[in-house]
This record gives sequence, structure tokens and C-alpha cells, in this order.
Amino acid sequence: MDMWMALLFLQALLLPSLADGATPALRFVAVGDWGGVPNAPFHTAREMANAKEIARTVQILGADFILSLGDNFYFTGVQDVNDKRFQETFEDVFSDRSLRNVPWYVLAGNHDHLGNVSAQIAYSKISKRWNFPSPFYRLRFKIPRTNVSVAIFMLDTVTLCGNSDDFLSQQPERPRDVKLARTQLSWLKKQLAAAREDYVLVAGHYPVWSIAEHGPTHCLVKQLRPLLATYRVTAYLCGHDHNLQYLQDENGVGYVLSGAGNFMDPSKRHQRKVPNGYLRFHYGAEDSLGGFAYVEISSKEMTVTYIEASGKSLFKTSLPRRARP
Repeated sequence: MDMWMALLFLQALLLPSLADGATPALRFVAVGDWGGVPNAPFHTAREMANAKEIARTVQILGADFILSLGDNFYFTGVQDVNDKRFQETFEDVFSDRSLRNVPWYVLAGNHDHLGNVSAQIAYSKISKRWNFPSPFYRLRFKIPRTNVSVAIFMLDTVTLCGNSDDFLSQQPERPRDVKLARTQLSWLKKQLAAAREDYVLVAGHYPVWSIAEHGPTHCLVKQLRPLLATYRVTAYLCGHDHNLQYLQDENGVGYVLSGAGNFMDPSKRHQRKVPNGYLRFHYGAEDSLGGFAYVEISSKEMTVTYIEASGKSLFKTSLPRRARP
């Protein structure tokens, strides 16, 4: 036992130094649909397992931030900025020392919109980790010790497409505020047209493509997919379906679905709604504790590794740096 503890201690000492000497990169965790439950203890076994494995991954591999892909609080969001769910489902769960200074960049999911999204935005002023400046916004990063840049456009796909009732229709039917939806789409078009970064990512809650329970989001296939191709977006990241998927289209756009933070659903009911050859990876084992995506962007490529909450690496793929416009 003493020998085992000594080995673990030695590993802990060695791994950060190995990470420090690694290729300069921007590193982050992408996790969606992690938002616990509305009754005590306000989290699930899967959420706790994901929090523990995210903490371990961050400690060993490092992370500059965590990207939250929506459905942050099940089942009806939060009521106000003082809602106890912020503490019970977020702060108390992702509490490991290795996560204390890692910022979260947040967007809203359909369950968040059943509550008060403005309160989640306002919580940014209360928590030093929680960053949610507006319903849709741009992030920009430089890869350390290089001139290589990364842009991430955070969307509110619920205001873009409408809310979906998981128990009636799996599809959002129409936006509640058509003018606001048009404003967001216009903003995104202008931003993508002007983007000169070496990597351009777009993130939202609803998937463009998915073989699972909700399937492809018709509104995004129609409105967002052409923009991703036209402006040579590197990848689109999302949640909503409660599993892990990677898809890639004929334009080389990667689709990273990471919605396994709290529930797992093995459904493949929409497999025939996704074009042949797009799906490269799917994991929805019901007995699994869920998982997340770990992204590493270097000056040469962007790698995506899907990690199961037990610590197992499930699938790894890479996407090239964009050619300069």
C-alpha cells in the first residue's frame, strides 16, 4: 500500500511537468447537459463522476477553461440569481482544487429557458468562475507562445430555433421572438465573415447532426449548416442528446456532441436522418457514468478526445488548422 501511494505521488509530481513541457496549446473541456436534478441532493451520480474525472483530467493534462454546452440546471433552470441550485448543482459539485481557478464559459439550453436565463447571466457577477456575459457572444484566445488564434462563437440555439418539449415534439418548432432570432443569425454571419482566426469554433446547445433521441435539428440544418461550410468553420460543439458523438461532413466540418454530463441515453433512433458516412463515433451505454470531450488546439491541429467518466479514453480525432482567408 505504501509503495502504491508513493507511485501515485511520483506520478502527480511528474505529470504537470510533462504537461508544461508539452507543445504550446489551448486546452479545454466541453461538457453539456450536466445540470443535476431539482430535488435533494440536486446532483446525480453521473454528474459527480464527471466532475471528478474532469478534475483529474485538468490536473494531469491542464485546461484553460471549461465550455458549458447548456442544460446547466434540470429541469426548469433557475428562478433568480440567488437560486440555491447555483451552489448545490454547480459550486458544490465542481469543487475540486484543480477546478477552482478554471473559468467556465456558459450558454443556455432548452431546460435553462424554462427558467430565468437572465439570472444565469447575472450570476457571472457573483461567481468568479461563471462567465455568461450575454445570450450569444464571442470568445477569442491566443495559443500560448505563438501567434495562432482561436475564435469561439457561443450561440443561444433556443432563441434561434425555439424551445423543444422533450415529451411532445423532439423538434423546436419556431422561435418565440422572430426578430431576436434574426438579429442573432445576422450577428453570427457578420462575425464569421470577418473572422481571421486560425481556428473558428461555433457552440450551441442543439445539435446540427445527431443520430440519437432528438436527431438533427431541422432549423440548424437549414440556417446554420450553410454558414459553417461557407466560412470554413473548424467545428460545431453541442449537447442536447445525452450521449457522446463525433460526426464530420464532406466539407471537413467536425460536429462534437458532448451531452453526457448527467444522463445517458443509448438511442440511435435518428441514424437514418444523418447522411451516410458522417458518423465516426457514438457512445451511449446506459450503464456508463457519462463523459465529456477534451479539446487541445495547437499551431498544427485541433484534437478532440472523448473521455468516459471512469477515466477511459473512448475516441480521438483531429481537425486541421484553417487556411488563412
